[in-house]
Amino acid sequence: MFDDIVVLRGGGDIATGIAHKLFRSGFKILILEIEKPTMVRRTVSFGDAIFNGQAKVEGAKAIRVYNIEEIFKAWSERCIPIIVDKKCEILNEIEAKVLIDATLAKRNLGVHKGMAPITIGVGPGFNAGVDVDAVVETSRGHYLGKLIFQGYAKPDTGVPGEILGYGRERVLKSPCDGIIENLLEIGDTVKKDQVVAYVNKEAVKASIDGVLRGLIKNKLQVKKGLKIGDIDPRGEKEYCFTISDKARAIGGAALEAILYLRMGCDEIGI
Repeated sequence: MFDDIVVLRGGGDIATGIAHKLFRSGFKILILEIEKPTMVRRTVSFGDAIFNGQAKVEGAKAIRVYNIEEIFKAWSERCIPIIVDKKCEILNEIEAKVLIDATLAKRNLGVHKGMAPITIGVGPGFNAGVDVDAVVETSRGHYLGKLIFQGYAKPDTGVPGEILGYGRERVLKSPCDGIIENLLEIGDTVKKDQVVAYVNKEAVKASIDGVLRGLIKNKLQVKKGLKIGDIDPRGEKEYCFTISDKARAIGGAALEAILYLRMGCDEIGI
């Protein structure tokens, strides 16, 4: 059972929380990414291996691979392979038992129940029971991590979760289209109004004091309004390099969903 292959779309921090949980539970994980992923919390994202060749998060290592042979080699070395595959074409070569879409695109980018025996959508955009077998709630609060077997997760509010009373203020967004030029690194302390980066010579300034918990990859092409950074007002540098409480909760929910669906249950409470 725990030798089953789980294909995971997305390599950002939430997807990494899922991958880490399942990897440590004994599953074979394969992550699918795009060529230039725009994740912000790169230090806790296996997707960073697309840029650097490898990425380590809390003792687990992901390595970029390019073909089926390298995927199996990575598994033999107790690593998590990650490959650029936007359209899930690898499913034609690998018999995955589980497909999880954790791209957090807020909409279904083509996942359907016929793609694997067990299909799971993470967050808004998936109709449980129609598009996928189960959906994991990603909205912070009482229902974070809840499994949904009929219907949708809560719609995206566009409002970041609050930390020490700060919500929107925590998030850095691109002021325009262009190439980002980072001045700081993840883990650096920042002060309000300090310039963190430039996009086409337009300054991106911190709106609060804290620690730079996330920052998009330097030199990437970004669009106006895109989230490019994240400031943590708690000021704990360690939080920049460890999986978040939200990602852990969602990772645990994904594991629960797999085990639950493996039993053939189709009603909540069985």
